[in-house]
Amino acid sequence: MILIGMLHHRAEPEKVKKAYAYSVVAKAEGVEFFYFTPGKVDIENQKIIGKYYENGVWIDKEYPFPDVIYNASYPLGEKAERTFDYLSERIPFTSHSIGDKLSVYKRIKEGEDFKQYLIPTLELTNVKDLLDMINLYPKIIMKPISGHQGESILFIEKEDDKFKINDSGKISIYTKEELLDFTLLKIQEQEYIVQRFISCQIKSGHVFDFRLHVQKNGEGKWVITSIYPRIGPLGSITSNLGSGGFTAYLDHFLQKEFNDDWFNVKRSLEHFSLSFSNHFDSLYDDFPLDELGIDVGIDENQRLWLFEVNWRPGIPIIFNGEFDVARNTIHYAKYLALNNKNLSSN
Repeated sequence: MILIGMLHHRAEPEKVKKAYAYSVVAKAEGVEFFYFTPGKVDIENQKIIGKYYENGVWIDKEYPFPDVIYNASYPLGEKAERTFDYLSERIPFTSHSIGDKLSVYKRIKEGEDFKQYLIPTLELTNVKDLLDMINLYPKIIMKPISGHQGESILFIEKEDDKFKINDSGKISIYTKEELLDFTLLKIQEQEYIVQRFISCQIKSGHVFDFRLHVQKNGEGKWVITSIYPRIGPLGSITSNLGSGGFTAYLDHFLQKEFNDDWFNVKRSLEHFSLSFSNHFDSLYDDFPLDELGIDVGIDENQRLWLFEVNWRPGIPIIFNGEFDVARNTIHYAKYLALNNKNLSSN
C-alpha cells in the first residue's frame, strides 16, 4: 500500500482544517496516510512519529519514510528547513514554489505563448519607473512583489497635475513631489511592481476577476478543480476574498453579467485554465507543478487579462471544495509514488 505523509509546521492536525479531509479521502482511495511535523523526523533511523485519524481522534504511530510527501506548509526555522531539504532530496514532494510575482511575470513573458495576456508591468526600483508608467497609463497599480490576499495594493490615478491615491480605501490627493516622496518611502519598506490598471467591472460597478483553480490528477494531467468569480466591495480596487471580497456561483454570475455570451465566456475560461497550466508547467525544468490559482480578468471589450498566478491557492468555504482538492492531491501523490517506484526499479 502506498504511504503518503502530510508535512506541516503545526504540531496538532486538529488545527489544520484540511488534514481531516486528506485523511478521509486517502482512506477512501485505499492509501495509507499520516500527518507529521519536521520535529518528529528521525533521520538517523529513517523513522517518523506521525499521526493517523481513527474514530474521531488523531493517534500517534511510528512510520517508515513515506513514498511521497504532501508538503502542506513552509518550514519554520533553520532546523525544520534542514529536515525539509533532507526529505525533499530523497522523497518526491507534491508541491513546489513558483516564485514571486516578478519572476512569474518574467517567466511567462520569456515563454512567449501567453505573453499577450500579461498586463504591462515594471519592477519599481526608483520613482522614475513610476513616472514612466503613469505617463503611459493614467491609471496604475502598485503591488508588493511578495504580497498576498490583496495586501498593500495601491491605486494611483493622474488627474490634471494632481494624483489620487487609493490605499486600502483611504483616498489621498498628492502633488507630483508628494507622490514621489510617498513612493520612495514605500519602496524602501518592501519591493514593489507597478502595473497598468485594467478595469474589470460588473454592471453594478463592483470590480471582479475569476479564480481558475487547477490541479494535477492521478494521471499527472491538469484538471479544473473550480472556477469562480471574486467580487470586490463597492469602491474597492481589488476583488480578493481576503480583503472583503465575495463570490458567487459561476453559471449564475456569467448569465447575469454576460447575457447570451455567458456560455462562450465559460468555455473560454475553461480552455484558458488548461492550456495556460500546461504551458506554465513546461516553463519549470527542475520540477513539475501540482496546483495553481490563476487570476484573470475580462475587460469591457471582453479581452482576457492575466492578473496573477498563485501557488497553493485556497478555496472559498461556500463551495465545500476541500474534498475535491484533497481527492486530486491524493490521486496525484499516488501517481508520483508509483512513477518514482518504477524509476527506482529500472
